[in-house]
Amino acid sequence: MKSELPHINLTYQTCSQKEYTIPLSYQLFGKGLFSAPVILVNHALTGNSNVSGNSGWWKQLIGENKMIDTNTCTVLCFNIPGNGYDGFEVENYEDFTPSDIARIFLHGLDALNIDRLHAIIGGSLGGGIGWEMLVLKPQLTDIFIPIACDYRTHDWLHAQCLVQKFLLSQDDQPLQKARIHAMLCYRTPESLNDRFRNRFNEEKERLESEDWLLYHGSALNERFSLPAYKLMNHLLMNLNADDAGIREITAEIHLIAVDTDLFFPASEIRMCFEKLKDHNQKVCYHEIRSIHGHDAFLMEYQQLQTIIKNILER
Repeated sequence: MKSELPHINLTYQTCSQKEYTIPLSYQLFGKGLFSAPVILVNHALTGNSNVSGNSGWWKQLIGENKMIDTNTCTVLCFNIPGNGYDGFEVENYEDFTPSDIARIFLHGLDALNIDRLHAIIGGSLGGGIGWEMLVLKPQLTDIFIPIACDYRTHDWLHAQCLVQKFLLSQDDQPLQKARIHAMLCYRTPESLNDRFRNRFNEEKERLESEDWLLYHGSALNERFSLPAYKLMNHLLMNLNADDAGIREITAEIHLIAVDTDLFFPASEIRMCFEKLKDHNQKVCYHEIRSIHGHDAFLMEYQQLQTIIKNILER
């Protein structure tokens, strides 16, 4: 356990009836608890609880006078148990489902005496867990902003995660190979072609695009353990919030899609919008325009800032 991270010790029985003692770690940013509205940020697959500050993965958007202004709110982010950032890992990762993570986060909120949130914001896997949380507790928050995600893993994404699972089962450089495959799903052909334009690195004797992919493969290997990445891929593969349950959510829901997303295609998120709008008058659809695909939610900060700031300041 990273000594600097606060955590809540939970005894938890998974939906598959396995019992675990879980140190649920978290970070708080901005105003002190109970002195301002609380915004829960659910991190993405390669993210963690460190969302703000110098090394925060969403530091462009969360901080003083930023899109999520820590001068006026409290930002809370849990680590998905087993993501390895806090040193806790799960060997039998298939014991856990996204619904389990949602339940664990709800236990965490109870332990912190938080019974109501102002907003839940989640990108990709984090947004999917947000859907699962709200199916379990429909009145938990005033506003829900799932970004580049759906409440369910559709066949295309499941297939990509299956390829990842196979790669992660290999003995030879499993994390590197899985990450290289993932990067090709996170981005688009146009994004890579526009960035590298077939440039050749004479010194390394390979295309710059190949060098970039190998770099990301190595970087992930340094950042994640194999069990941690297997767990995260498994969770992404198994989002499955209940259809009827999502219609019971009382929050104002703002779906944000990326027009070129190959992971959670905008067409699927528009289908979700169509499904919800007949049952929930408080659902809106927003779209980021980008050549970068799924990763646009980590790159197109200006567009994202405009959308979310308008939602939170209304």
